[in-house]
Amino acid sequence: SNYRGNTYIECLPLFSTLLYETCMSLLLLFISAIISSTISGVIGMGGGVLLLSLMTFFFPYQVIIPLHGVAQLASNGMRSFYLKEHIIWSCFKPFIMGVPLGVAISYGLLSKVKSPHYFYLILAIFIIYVIFKPKKLPEIKLKSKGWFFLGIASGIQGPLLGATGPLIAPFFRRSDISKEKIVATKSALQIVTHLIKIPLFLSLSFNYAQYSLSLLILIFGVFLGTSLGVRYLKMISEQLFVLLFKGVLLIAAFRLFYKFLQGVGPF
Repeated sequence: SNYRGNTYIECLPLFSTLLYETCMSLLLLFISAIISSTISGVIGMGGGVLLLSLMTFFFPYQVIIPLHGVAQLASNGMRSFYLKEHIIWSCFKPFIMGVPLGVAISYGLLSKVKSPHYFYLILAIFIIYVIFKPKKLPEIKLKSKGWFFLGIASGIQGPLLGATGPLIAPFFRRSDISKEKIVATKSALQIVTHLIKIPLFLSLSFNYAQYSLSLLILIFGVFLGTSLGVRYLKMISEQLFVLLFKGVLLIAAFRLFYKFLQGVGPF
């Protein structure tokens, strides 16, 4: 009896430490979700990549992309709901037709592609071109077929790299689209790319239920952050929005280039 009592007392400090660390991890995850979704609510991108990076402190790589997809589904869904009257449906319809085809391709690639670092390089170069493109060159304005192929590319990239924002965003660097239309339409497109990842990872035996508490924390955080972000979006000017959008794109390009160098390794 005394032995059991002593063992129980000895275990209390360890239990208290584990409980404290778990609570702190969940709190930091919650704060990360709020901050990242607020950024996405204002600029339409950047938050997803930030959240993906921050989640590396809490989860192993094979867990991050499935959980990140659910959090981004909630974040983009809420932004689309708040800004639904600004969605450009002519972009949305062909895009969603291409995504399932891209996901089907990625299903085959997931087991074969050991390192997707060359995808990072191609995407980084494309983003840099869009940002620093000479004014005399025409803006990239996709037609219906172009949005369909972008849907295929997004369907391939999402399960492989996680965030699809840096791929989609450059096609919204156009002078004929308002800031509200950019955020609303881009969010609507990304709903599809994140939604379709859930059955894909379920088919690969990922257990979402095991991480239900973390998912609830993430979803609650992105709901609060998105509400704040959309409110700030309505307050800023078009000029400031364009400046912020280009800045976040540039940061995303440098991050992708860094990821490429990490994949290549030492020269």
